[in-house]
Amino acid sequence: MSTIAPENALIYIMVTMSAVDSAMDDNELMEIGSIVKVLPVFRDFNPERIIPVAKECAAILHEDGGLDAVLGLVKDALPLHLRETGYVLAVEIAAADLNVSAEELRLLQLLRDTLEIDKLTAAALERGARARHMTI
Repeated sequence: MSTIAPENALIYIMVTMSAVDSAMDDNELMEIGSIVKVLPVFRDFNPERIIPVAKECAAILHEDGGLDAVLGLVKDALPLHLRETGYVLAVEIAAADLNVSAEELRLLQLLRDTLEIDKLTAAALERGARARHMTI
């Protein structure tokens, strides 16, 4: 049995992606809020819980071995049918500021491995996010 709800796990993924380069910018935070308000997977989630859940995640990340702990919690919490959703949410947050850093790329690789997302599926999800975030 998991220690966190699937919705919390998805928020953990987004918060971790936002924090990985030590620069949680406003675009990424606004993107997290927008995602939680719009996606059906968050239909029963109270948006007022975003900040407390994000703080829980941040507290875990600050501990020794925090990233591994968060990844373990996420993997345990997400049923197989939500793992691609988790990965695409990480990609969306990475793409939100239109600049994907080396740290974000490394976290995406760790998430692919943790969530057992095959490379072809990951490439498709990444390409879709890139297309959605293009500007003129």
